[in-house]
Amino acid sequence: MLEKFERIKLGHFPTPIEHLKNISKYLGGPNIFIKRDDCTGLATGGNKTRKLEFLIPDAIKNKAELVVTVGAVQSNHARQTAAACTLMGLKCLIILEQRLKDPPEAYMKSGNVFLDKLFGADVKICPKNEDVLEYSEKLIKNLKSKGTNVYFIPGGGSNSVGALGYVECLNEIIKDNKKYNITQIIHATGSSGTQAGLLAGKKYFNCNIPVIGICVRHKKDTQVDKVYNETKKTCEKLQCKILDKSDVIVYDEYIGSGYGEPTEGMIEATNLLAKKEAILLDPVYSGKAFAGLIDLVRKKKFTKNDNILFIHTGGAVSLSAYEWAF
Repeated sequence: MLEKFERIKLGHFPTPIEHLKNISKYLGGPNIFIKRDDCTGLATGGNKTRKLEFLIPDAIKNKAELVVTVGAVQSNHARQTAAACTLMGLKCLIILEQRLKDPPEAYMKSGNVFLDKLFGADVKICPKNEDVLEYSEKLIKNLKSKGTNVYFIPGGGSNSVGALGYVECLNEIIKDNKKYNITQIIHATGSSGTQAGLLAGKKYFNCNIPVIGICVRHKKDTQVDKVYNETKKTCEKLQCKILDKSDVIVYDEYIGSGYGEPTEGMIEATNLLAKKEAILLDPVYSGKAFAGLIDLVRKKKFTKNDNILFIHTGGAVSLSAYEWAF
């Protein structure tokens, strides 16, 4: 369906859907299924693989010598971008923003940060007194002045090119839905590209399944605006109808004290999935998103006849950097 857009194969698709029988029984609510986008293959897997399958060929089309991207210190997007670049013979510069108040040394050096360097990326930490985008712009301007052809990928790979990956993800879900009869889709929403792709896909494929984002960084109004604006751009790229803003559903009660900061709900959710389903969540995105799902089930937001699909966006690599939180 998306053949008109340039794409390279980086991952293993379609990803499987599994029934979380033990968790469903434990919570006593709806049937809960999980789409294993943590198993996409590239650099231990994750949702950014889908986005990079469209972003990297765009970089190559633009004759890029160097791909520059930004993210938080334990960015899953940064890790997968570094891996995709090394696979395709592109140089990669990653600019990381330190968002935690007082992180331990392991947070700054292990997990994704270690893998960024292992995949050959040049890693820079944005100074605390500078805005990461302004800092990036200065570095890119300097690189361009020296004749380097730079391709910039925004944080999370979230733009109308990257969002195409989650238009395709929704297509996979629709194809599987005769078997599962999914009534709601739930996932973590941060930089907005994943939710924007799913929502644009709803319009493109004429699908009516509600898509619910659990915020991991921004409050509701800000996140709705971000997702709606990105969805609109993606719909324009697809040349399909633009969704109503009221179709953007997010919950912001599960962020805690800030992006990447551990919460009791995240710790409970991560422990439950590990001990009952042998599935590893991550502390920043999927852990908080599944904590939101658990709370919504406990609050009777779903019926026992509902079939909830949770999209696991990956990121378990960062668990080693968060051992102190558990």
